[in-house]
Amino acid sequence: MNLLVPLYVHPAEDPGAWHRLISAATRTYGVVLNPADGPGERPDPAFTAAASALRAAGARLLGYVDTDYGMRATADITEDLRRHREWYAADGCFLDRVTATPQALPACRRLVRAVRRSGTATVVLNPGVHPAAGYARIADLTVTFEGHWSTYVSAFSRPDWTVRQPPERLCHLVYGVPEALVPLAVRTAHERGAAVCGPVTGEPPNPWAALTPALTGAER
Repeated sequence: MNLLVPLYVHPAEDPGAWHRLISAATRTYGVVLNPADGPGERPDPAFTAAASALRAAGARLLGYVDTDYGMRATADITEDLRRHREWYAADGCFLDRVTATPQALPACRRLVRAVRRSGTATVVLNPGVHPAAGYARIADLTVTFEGHWSTYVSAFSRPDWTVRQPPERLCHLVYGVPEALVPLAVRTAHERGAAVCGPVTGEPPNPWAALTPALTGAER
């Protein structure tokens, strides 16, 4: 199983969730580290310890960075990633709120090049919707759906280009999934061409505050 795990709760607030995540690290595609809507202004000792344990357990660490739909300067983004690497030894990045239009693709392509030159290995893009086809070619993984389970089951559609895309390069992040239906959410993502997924039971404003049940046995 390839699970992308954004766990946006401080390790001191829910140490049990982080312990379960560390124990199941080999079943993840990657873990998104997000100490303070990014790396923050200084290292957080609790996240340093959690990141070290995750890395030792074999997890890929992705530093969270908000791109503000192309409005943030590349230098600010690469500085955030430098902090993620130096403080938490992140191997890659989770670029959130990226653009999705054909017109903005060249700028996103330049950003990804700069990110890779800065030393970031794995690049995950999260437009949260199906972007223009070129986006998936510049990233290692692209999140083509982020939304509520009710939308996922009633209003999901796929553009033709996704059929030709390797499933391991597409991801669906679904929140508000009833716990009993988490296994169905995983299967549905695979059937819709996304080999990586992240179903959680949480609801807004922070649906990612709890660990996905798919890592704790609910999928069996």
